[in-house]
Amino acid sequence: MGARVRGPKASASDATETVLRLAVLLQAGMSPARAWSHLAASGDTPAARVVASMDDGMPLADAIVQAGAVQPSQRAPGASDETARAWREVAAAWRVATTVGAPLAESLRGLATALRDAQEAADDVRVALAEPAGTARLMGWLPLVAVGLGAALGFDTFAVLLGQPLGLVCLAAGVALIVGAQRWTAALVRRARMEGGIAGLESELLAIALSGGVSVERAIALVRAAGVTADPATEGVLALSRSAGVPAVELLRATSAFARHRARIEGRLRAARLSSRLLLPLGVCTLPAFLFLGVAPMMLSVMSTMPLSL
Repeated sequence: MGARVRGPKASASDATETVLRLAVLLQAGMSPARAWSHLAASGDTPAARVVASMDDGMPLADAIVQAGAVQPSQRAPGASDETARAWREVAAAWRVATTVGAPLAESLRGLATALRDAQEAADDVRVALAEPAGTARLMGWLPLVAVGLGAALGFDTFAVLLGQPLGLVCLAAGVALIVGAQRWTAALVRRARMEGGIAGLESELLAIALSGGVSVERAIALVRAAGVTADPATEGVLALSRSAGVPAVELLRATSAFARHRARIEGRLRAARLSSRLLLPLGVCTLPAFLFLGVAPMMLSVMSTMPLSL
């Protein structure tokens, strides 16, 4: 049995680097198994996982999928399941290329470019989201700061919130609003993030399959067997290729590149719109929570100390 490989934090960018190195070794004339072994010996952690899985008798394509099956504790912060998805896409390209006999080095170089574009687009969106998301999280704790501020100014804030019926109502309402604001904000940020995976993956894999000399129908069947969903844009490219009588490979690669570019722009637009949308939980939840936990207890405290007039 192969030893379990442990290494540094894994991220989707590891797949890009490994695939690029693998393409260079394959272009130099190495066999796939030997290329993976050399990468593993050089300290490449994903390649070491692939070799360990192959030593256990696992087929190479399945071993590539296994390279992304890392434990959550070994993932880079924010990586989520991007690592596993990236390696599934590498495995799909590997299966298609080896089945049709397409040049592995060229196919992997193209896939590495697609992986790099997808990772850069995700990084752009992550950076754009960092400031508004961080500001929203900071503002979410403002009501709790108001509680401490009221106590620091000499009001019996805690006594009111914990000892009076109206104070308990304010406490329950404020906490509920804080929780609602945090969940609402998290949902908005989650929707603004880019969808994982390579945009235009079907076009990229079809280009790999067709470069091996198979028919369009056979290429489509192989891509479907690899678990890649259909893309309406691909049908139009194939129809254009048939009507114009030109090879579809370059058209498909151009379509894949444009799909990645469009996904990057759409991700940036979603990040830009997030700043204004985050004002909704701030106005609907955070500011009322500030009133319930900060202003209302101070007013109740003042009222409780006022002498009753006859």
